[in-house]
Amino acid sequence: MPLSDDQPHTRTRLPVGEQPSSQMSTRQARPMRTLLTVLVVVTLLVVAISIANRGKADPSGAPRSADGAAATATAASGAGPAPSGDQPVSTTTNGVAGGFPHTDQGAQSAAANYAVAIGSADMFRTDSRHTIVATVADPGAVAGLQSRLDQGFSPETAARFGVDAQGHPPKGMTFVSRTIPVGTKSAAYSAESAKIEVWCTGLFGLAGERSIRPVSEEWFTLTLSLRWTGADWKLTDFSRVAGPAPVPPDQQAATSEEITGAVEQFGGFRYAR
Repeated sequence: MPLSDDQPHTRTRLPVGEQPSSQMSTRQARPMRTLLTVLVVVTLLVVAISIANRGKADPSGAPRSADGAAATATAASGAGPAPSGDQPVSTTTNGVAGGFPHTDQGAQSAAANYAVAIGSADMFRTDSRHTIVATVADPGAVAGLQSRLDQGFSPETAARFGVDAQGHPPKGMTFVSRTIPVGTKSAAYSAESAKIEVWCTGLFGLAGERSIRPVSEEWFTLTLSLRWTGADWKLTDFSRVAGPAPVPPDQQAATSEEITGAVEQFGGFRYAR
């Protein structure tokens, strides 16, 4: 039978540990939902701004890399020009790189490679010297450059380096002549010609136990004049000045065996960018 409203009501009070926790959970859930809402809104704003900026052009006009980051032509302040460039060339003739792009960078790459070639030990041998000149020089400049270099690499010059007239060292010795470009700079450039300065260090001397001309380093700058032949950059003239040379380090010199081993085991590079 139904209870009348006049009857007294009975209230049951549970122990504290057994009371429902719905009110407490509700109070705790509200701050959590608020925090999550704020995080979602901030994330959506960041994504929207990122998408909007991606479509805008770079006001500096700088080229961009594949990942969309702006490329820079210089390194951090005070560091000088940063390494840069296109894909290296893949063509070689008589061991010398060729097929350089018809650009300022292409001319600088050609100059770096030609500096290596005309500073190599092969220049002390008549046949290989003539081959190098014919490979790197403009056809109209071959005769003049060949005559000049024949005089420069005379038997007297060879004797000063400790080798014979054909660049052969004494028995038991290793002759070292390497030019290593440190950097290049375009002094003048046009579609028809270029003048490129190549800052270099070089290793020259005889490696061996009784060598009286031990291998030493030298710093110099080569200026190479190039002409576009219609297919490649070719050498027309060059000059050389000493330096700039850095302060030598306080470093112990290698033994003759170590130098000989390094020369025989470490090959040189072709330079292209």
